[in-house]
Amino acid sequence: MHWTIADGENDTVLGRVSLQSLNLRGGQAEISYWVMPLARGAAVAPRAVTAATDWALGETGFHRIELGHSVANQASCRVAAKAGFEQEGIRRRALLHVDGWHDMHLHACTR
Repeated sequence: MHWTIADGENDTVLGRVSLQSLNLRGGQAEISYWVMPLARGAAVAPRAVTAATDWALGETGFHRIELGHSVANQASCRVAAKAGFEQEGIRRRALLHVDGWHDMHLHACTR
């Protein structure tokens, strides 16, 4: 499930938020997002993540939404915290980026 994040006044695309890795039987999903440079620092990502998470945990009946990011990405850590995700731990060398393997923070929100 993917949604465009847009400025409602002039329909400018500000980013994207999505739910992926859906486990319908277990009621779990992973949330991801990106925001255009022009929209960074304006709480666009936390609002979009919160809206998608509230919808997933409320209307659709998911039980757990996970959010992962590189430990080097402090901006994403702030997004997770502002959206109400609790940090649960670190997944060591869990994702290959262009510059090599990154440790990943694991955050989650549960119903």
